[in-house]
Amino acid sequence: MKAIWKDKVIAASDNTIVVESNHYFPPNAVDQQYLVKSDTHTTCPWKGEASYYSIKVNDEQLEDAAWYYPSASEKAKNIENYIAFWKGVKVTE
Repeated sequence: MKAIWKDKVIAASDNTIVVESNHYFPPNAVDQQYLVKSDTHTTCPWKGEASYYSIKVNDEQLEDAAWYYPSASEKAKNIENYIAFWKGVKVTE
């Protein structure tokens, strides 16, 4: 699987974990140069508190386009620190 935005491969892995139709990429499969930490946080009733990254390619930034669970609940420990994408980031094979 690949996560692509602005013709750049942000993440690529054969070992994503699918939860609720979202592919979660292992942290080492994500090109950190494109990630910008965000102050945004949301809470999922069963996964816990999510933290976000914006994605920056050249001079364009897509706010809060990736999320992860740094301290996932017991039910979601398998995706702890794995990163998922949305908001126009294309996730494809």
